[in-house]
Amino acid sequence: MKPRSLPGTVVVTRRVHFNAAHRLHNPDCDADWNAATFGPCNHPNWHGHNYELEVSVVGQPDPRTGYVMNLGDLKQILEERIVRKCDHRNLNLDVDFLHGLIPSTENLVIAFWNEIAPHVAPARLQRVRLYESPRNFADYYGESGETCAVRD
Repeated sequence: MKPRSLPGTVVVTRRVHFNAAHRLHNPDCDADWNAATFGPCNHPNWHGHNYELEVSVVGQPDPRTGYVMNLGDLKQILEERIVRKCDHRNLNLDVDFLHGLIPSTENLVIAFWNEIAPHVAPARLQRVRLYESPRNFADYYGESGETCAVRD
């Protein structure tokens, strides 16, 4: 069969959306420390975000399909592993893979990576980016341990 793709490494990205509530709170510290550290994000009755999650995979286009990964398959993985578990949920209480974590954007991108990475082969997960607002987001690049949080 004649290859129908060009050689090269390509990154493709899928974006999904979900809404969730959370509270930034460290139970190992006292109320004054939590209030001073997390401010309004420590409100005892929670607060919410309209999250945007971008997941990028990297690889060589398949010679038969031209795809690094079928984006329909990536959409399904994100729906099953993240959106169904997190959408309209309390991230502190309702999401099994987040129990015991402070659900900061930084912790969420790492946890989401761990949920997604095993399911994207033969592509490789390259980046997980989570926007908690249009101006605040975090990136995670996996084993290299690089994170970049941008806060306004």
